[in-house]
Amino acid sequence: MHRSRINGILIDCNVDDLQAAARFWAEALGRPVDPDHPGTRGNYVMLENRPDQISIEIQRVEHESRVHIDIETDDIPAEVARLEKLGATVDQRLERWIVMRAPSGQRFCVVRVQRDGFDKDANNWG
Repeated sequence: MHRSRINGILIDCNVDDLQAAARFWAEALGRPVDPDHPGTRGNYVMLENRPDQISIEIQRVEHESRVHIDIETDDIPAEVARLEKLGATVDQRLERWIVMRAPSGQRFCVVRVQRDGFDKDANNWG
């Protein structure tokens, strides 16, 4: 058995000025930039997390700008296998996460557990 849940929304920005993009999204969504979050580094900026809400991360990318979700799990291989049975495919296997594609074409990532409250909120898969 393993567990999973949505971790967050990632706003992929193909921009030179990531800080300007992060400031826009922080103002638009009413969540300040969190410069002290361990996830704020390099090409990533975290917005302030709120208890019991999904995370929002702004990231600089080389592909077109878009939005995607991350699914967090305590067993990445088991979650990938579950999603493949539902029709998803693996696009890319990276060191710490897997990029997948839904049958309807959207890309998303399967990542290790990131947010507090996983034990109480995650779905159990048998």
